[in-house]
Amino acid sequence: MSGLTGGADLRQDAIIEPPRRTLPISPMDCFSTDRLTAERLNESHLADLVALHLDAEVSRYLGGVRSAEATKTYLDVNMAHWDQHGFGLWVLRTRDGAFAGRAGIRHIIVDGVDEIEIAYTFKRNLWGQGLASEIAIALTEIGLSQLGLPSLIGLVSVKHGASRRVLEKANYVLEKSTTHHGEDVVIYRIRR
Repeated sequence: MSGLTGGADLRQDAIIEPPRRTLPISPMDCFSTDRLTAERLNESHLADLVALHLDAEVSRYLGGVRSAEATKTYLDVNMAHWDQHGFGLWVLRTRDGAFAGRAGIRHIIVDGVDEIEIAYTFKRNLWGQGLASEIAIALTEIGLSQLGLPSLIGLVSVKHGASRRVLEKANYVLEKSTTHHGEDVVIYRIRR
Protein backbone atom coordinates (compact mmCIF):
# COMPACT_ATOMS: atom_id res chain seq x y z
CA MET A 1 0.00 0.00 0.00
CA SER A 2 2.99 2.24 -0.16
CA GLY A 3 2.39 5.28 -2.30
CA LEU A 4 5.20 6.85 -4.24
CA THR A 5 4.32 9.80 -6.39
CA GLY A 6 6.30 12.26 -8.36
CA GLY A 7 7.01 13.46 -11.84
CA ALA A 8 10.66 12.73 -12.53
CA ASP A 9 11.88 12.98 -16.11
CA LEU A 10 12.47 9.42 -17.32
CA ARG A 11 15.07 9.54 -20.11
CA GLN A 12 16.53 6.44 -21.71
CA ASP A 13 20.05 7.40 -20.64
CA ALA A 14 18.88 7.76 -17.03
CA ILE A 15 17.83 4.12 -16.73
CA ILE A 16 20.45 1.66 -15.59
CA GLU A 17 19.24 -1.83 -16.34
CA PRO A 18 20.33 -4.64 -14.05
CA PRO A 19 22.11 -7.50 -15.77
CA ARG A 20 19.64 -9.92 -17.29
CA ARG A 21 19.86 -13.50 -16.23
CA THR A 22 18.10 -16.59 -17.31
CA LEU A 23 16.38 -18.32 -14.43
CA PRO A 24 15.06 -21.84 -14.61
CA ILE A 25 11.28 -21.93 -14.82
CA SER A 26 9.74 -23.11 -11.58
CA PRO A 27 6.15 -24.22 -10.94
CA MET A 28 5.61 -20.88 -9.16
CA ASP A 29 6.53 -18.82 -12.23
CA CYS A 30 3.10 -19.14 -13.80
CA PHE A 31 -0.37 -20.42 -13.03
CA SER A 32 -3.87 -19.99 -14.36
CA THR A 33 -7.43 -19.71 -13.14
CA ASP A 34 -10.62 -20.14 -15.16
CA ARG A 35 -10.27 -16.71 -16.77
CA LEU A 36 -6.74 -15.51 -16.04
CA THR A 37 -3.15 -16.49 -16.59
CA ALA A 38 -0.42 -15.29 -14.26
CA GLU A 39 3.26 -14.93 -15.08
CA ARG A 40 6.11 -14.06 -12.77
CA LEU A 41 6.87 -10.35 -12.74
CA ASN A 42 9.79 -9.35 -14.99
CA GLU A 43 11.28 -6.33 -16.78
CA SER A 44 9.07 -6.76 -19.84
CA HIS A 45 6.01 -5.84 -17.74
CA LEU A 46 7.13 -2.28 -17.00
CA ALA A 47 5.00 -0.48 -19.62
CA ASP A 48 1.81 -2.27 -18.54
CA LEU A 49 2.50 -1.56 -14.87
CA VAL A 50 3.22 2.12 -15.58
CA ALA A 51 -0.13 2.48 -17.36
CA LEU A 52 -1.90 0.71 -14.49
CA HIS A 53 -0.23 2.83 -11.81
CA LEU A 54 -0.91 6.09 -13.68
CA ASP A 55 -4.67 5.48 -13.55
CA ALA A 56 -5.89 7.62 -10.64
CA GLU A 57 -9.00 5.50 -10.02
CA VAL A 58 -7.01 2.26 -9.94
CA SER A 59 -4.36 3.81 -7.68
CA ARG A 60 -6.82 5.49 -5.31
CA TYR A 61 -6.41 2.78 -2.63
CA LEU A 62 -2.77 2.00 -3.45
CA GLY A 63 -1.27 5.16 -2.05
CA GLY A 64 -1.88 7.28 -5.14
CA VAL A 65 -0.63 7.52 -8.69
CA ARG A 66 2.95 6.36 -9.24
CA SER A 67 5.27 7.92 -11.78
CA ALA A 68 7.07 5.78 -14.35
CA GLU A 69 10.23 6.10 -12.26
CA ALA A 70 8.44 5.01 -9.07
CA THR A 71 6.90 2.08 -10.94
CA LYS A 72 10.35 1.02 -12.17
CA THR A 73 11.55 1.03 -8.55
CA TYR A 74 8.42 -0.92 -7.56
CA LEU A 75 9.18 -3.48 -10.28
CA ASP A 76 12.81 -3.85 -9.14
CA VAL A 77 11.81 -4.28 -5.48
CA ASN A 78 9.20 -6.89 -6.36
CA MET A 79 11.52 -8.85 -8.65
CA ALA A 80 14.07 -8.89 -5.80
CA HIS A 81 11.31 -10.25 -3.53
CA TRP A 82 11.00 -13.23 -5.89
CA ASP A 83 14.75 -13.81 -5.77
CA GLN A 84 14.80 -13.65 -1.98
CA HIS A 85 11.61 -15.57 -1.12
CA GLY A 86 10.70 -17.71 -4.14
CA PHE A 87 7.29 -16.04 -4.53
CA GLY A 88 5.99 -12.56 -5.19
CA LEU A 89 3.92 -10.68 -7.74
CA TRP A 90 2.57 -11.98 -11.01
CA VAL A 91 1.27 -10.04 -14.00
CA LEU A 92 -2.25 -11.11 -14.89
CA ARG A 93 -3.58 -11.58 -18.42
CA THR A 94 -6.99 -12.45 -19.75
CA ARG A 95 -7.30 -15.65 -21.74
CA ASP A 96 -6.78 -13.66 -24.96
CA GLY A 97 -3.42 -12.41 -23.62
CA ALA A 98 -4.44 -8.83 -22.79
CA PHE A 99 -2.88 -7.26 -19.70
CA ALA A 100 -5.41 -7.41 -16.84
CA GLY A 101 -3.46 -6.31 -13.75
CA ARG A 102 -1.15 -7.67 -11.10
CA ALA A 103 -1.50 -9.88 -8.05
CA GLY A 104 0.73 -11.68 -5.64
CA ILE A 105 1.87 -12.96 -2.31
CA ARG A 106 4.51 -10.89 -0.56
CA HIS A 107 6.09 -9.96 2.72
CA ILE A 108 4.95 -6.68 4.26
CA ILE A 109 5.72 -5.08 7.61
CA VAL A 110 2.53 -4.13 9.45
CA ASP A 111 2.66 -2.73 12.99
CA GLY A 112 6.28 -3.92 13.21
CA VAL A 113 5.38 -7.53 12.28
CA ASP A 114 6.56 -9.30 9.13
CA GLU A 115 3.30 -10.49 7.57
CA ILE A 116 2.60 -12.14 4.23
CA GLU A 117 -0.20 -10.55 2.26
CA ILE A 118 -2.12 -11.30 -0.85
CA ALA A 119 -2.50 -8.33 -3.15
CA TYR A 120 -4.45 -7.77 -6.36
CA THR A 121 -5.06 -4.83 -8.67
CA PHE A 122 -6.98 -4.86 -11.94
CA LYS A 123 -7.47 -2.47 -14.82
CA ARG A 124 -10.66 -0.47 -14.39
CA ASN A 125 -12.44 -2.00 -17.39
CA LEU A 126 -12.24 -5.41 -15.65
CA TRP A 127 -13.78 -4.34 -12.33
CA GLY A 128 -17.06 -5.93 -11.25
CA GLN A 129 -16.53 -9.23 -13.11
CA GLY A 130 -15.45 -11.38 -10.16
CA LEU A 131 -11.80 -11.53 -11.24
CA ALA A 132 -10.52 -10.24 -7.90
CA SER A 133 -12.38 -13.01 -6.06
CA GLU A 134 -11.07 -15.57 -8.55
CA ILE A 135 -7.46 -14.49 -8.06
CA ALA A 136 -7.79 -14.07 -4.27
CA ILE A 137 -8.95 -17.67 -3.97
CA ALA A 138 -6.09 -18.87 -6.21
CA LEU A 139 -3.48 -16.86 -4.25
CA THR A 140 -4.82 -18.23 -0.97
CA GLU A 141 -4.55 -21.78 -2.26
CA ILE A 142 -0.98 -21.18 -3.44
CA GLY A 143 0.04 -19.52 -0.17
CA LEU A 144 -1.51 -21.97 2.26
CA SER A 145 -1.27 -25.25 0.33
CA GLN A 146 1.66 -24.98 -2.07
CA LEU A 147 3.90 -22.69 -0.02
CA GLY A 148 2.70 -24.06 3.33
CA LEU A 149 2.45 -20.61 4.90
CA PRO A 150 0.71 -20.61 8.31
CA SER A 151 -1.46 -17.59 7.46
CA LEU A 152 -2.04 -14.83 4.94
CA ILE A 153 -3.42 -11.35 5.37
CA GLY A 154 -5.27 -8.87 3.22
CA LEU A 155 -4.44 -5.26 4.04
CA VAL A 156 -7.23 -2.98 2.83
CA SER A 157 -8.23 0.65 3.16
CA VAL A 158 -11.23 0.92 5.47
CA LYS A 159 -12.97 2.78 2.62
CA HIS A 160 -12.42 0.05 0.01
CA GLY A 161 -15.64 -1.93 0.38
CA ALA A 162 -15.20 -3.95 -2.81
CA SER A 163 -11.81 -5.31 -1.78
CA ARG A 164 -13.09 -6.07 1.70
CA ARG A 165 -15.93 -8.12 0.16
CA VAL A 166 -13.40 -10.01 -1.99
CA LEU A 167 -11.47 -11.09 1.10
CA GLU A 168 -14.64 -12.06 2.95
CA LYS A 169 -15.75 -14.21 -0.03
CA ALA A 170 -12.32 -15.90 0.09
CA ASN A 171 -12.96 -16.77 3.79
CA TYR A 172 -10.63 -14.20 5.32
CA VAL A 173 -11.74 -12.97 8.73
CA LEU A 174 -11.53 -9.36 9.89
CA GLU A 175 -8.77 -9.26 12.50
CA LYS A 176 -8.15 -5.62 13.35
CA SER A 177 -7.99 -1.99 12.31
CA THR A 178 -4.67 -0.15 12.17
CA THR A 179 -2.81 2.59 10.35
CA HIS A 180 -0.37 1.81 7.54
CA HIS A 181 1.64 4.57 5.81
CA GLY A 182 -0.72 7.12 7.34
CA GLU A 183 -3.87 5.45 6.02
CA ASP A 184 -6.63 3.81 8.06
CA VAL A 185 -6.67 0.14 7.06
CA VAL A 186 -8.13 -3.16 8.18
CA ILE A 187 -6.38 -6.50 8.28
CA TYR A 188 -8.17 -9.64 7.23
CA ARG A 189 -6.53 -13.02 7.92
CA ILE A 190 -6.90 -16.64 6.89
CA ARG A 191 -5.06 -19.51 8.55
CA ARG A 192 -4.10 -22.94 7.33
